Amino acid sequence: MKKILVIERDEDILSIITQILTEEGYSVSSSNGEAGMLDLIQKMKPDAILLDIVKPTEQGTELCRTIKADEKVKHIPVIVLSTYIHLDIFKEICADEVIPKPFDIGNMIQVIEEHLAA
Repeated sequence: MKKILVIERDEDILSIITQILTEEGYSVSSSNGEAGMLDLIQKMKPDAILLDIVKPTEQGTELCRTIKADEKVKHIPVIVLSTYIHLDIFKEICADEVIPKPFDIGNMIQVIEEHLAA
């Protein structure tokens, strides 16, 4: 069973994503904050990470950049969820893929499956 880590600030969105991914057959771990996440990622070794980022600021992209700089976990796909208008900037900074919010459930599942198959 593939493991997905979802890091999302909005509790309602976090609950919806967790339910959807669980119904799709994934093992889902979730958090509404980024504190201590790198340690959890190193221990858990998820197959993919869904990460909520509001804006592409130093603080906003810190966890994403840290994941991609860590030799032990940089291979894990980081899929950013964001309402930010210029989504491609996240790919330039650290993301493997970006899903715009509000997100289409079918598209989200397809993006995750494509990255897990790669």
